[in-house]
Amino acid sequence: MKGSFTTTGLRTPLIREGDDMAGILLRAALESSLGGFRNGDVLVIAESALATAEERVTCLDCVEPDEESIAMGERYDMDPRLVQVVREESDEIVGGIPGFLLSMTNGTLLPNAGVDGSNAPPGCVVPLPRDPDGSAKRIRKEIFRLCGAKIGVIVADSRTHAMRSGCSGVAIGCSGILAVIDARGRKDLFGRELEVTKLALADNLASAAEIVMGEADECTPAAVIRGLDVPIGDFEGIESIAADKCLFMGLIARRGDEGENY
Repeated sequence: MKGSFTTTGLRTPLIREGDDMAGILLRAALESSLGGFRNGDVLVIAESALATAEERVTCLDCVEPDEESIAMGERYDMDPRLVQVVREESDEIVGGIPGFLLSMTNGTLLPNAGVDGSNAPPGCVVPLPRDPDGSAKRIRKEIFRLCGAKIGVIVADSRTHAMRSGCSGVAIGCSGILAVIDARGRKDLFGRELEVTKLALADNLASAAEIVMGEADECTPAAVIRGLDVPIGDFEGIESIAADKCLFMGLIARRGDEGENY
């Protein structure tokens, strides 16, 4: 990879349900300082905008919470309708704090299953795209069809991290580039062989893009990273690990099995 690259935000009109994301982002790239997409570019797209275009917006007035959602809403001080949506989007509810449920969704641990009320119409929430990897692949293929540029595509979300204040970007969908680069076998500065190190490339690029995309009313739902010089090809998907192989989840599970309070 090169030592320098640029990150350029793509401003668009307000994304609405049913919009053609590939076409909108191509026009935004053409109208920006980038002059369009080039081979080797990496396009990072905010999950909320993509999910909106994919008609994932959910009106809470149309949600009928069941008894378990009502009980969980009382326990965690949440709207039971939101709890119902989160439960339907989750593979498993791990726990929670006031205002948030911690869930396992598509092999990822995240608050409220990624269901977000920001940048959603009043009274609505936006779940994650149903298939972020598939969405990234579809947009990558469509960009190539429209302009011939071979690019990588990342679908990005913003997440908090344990014991840290603030959010950073994380990739939830990836196509065209390797999401993780394996550095095992390389040498460190003192000649020791790296045994476990992997570079979370897609996550790092998602964080870089978040800086120019913003989280509020910027109307910048995507960014283009240019000059990185990473291989572009038929690479697909985010690399996850099993919960029992995860330092944090593994520790929680072991404490639970031992009957400890945490």
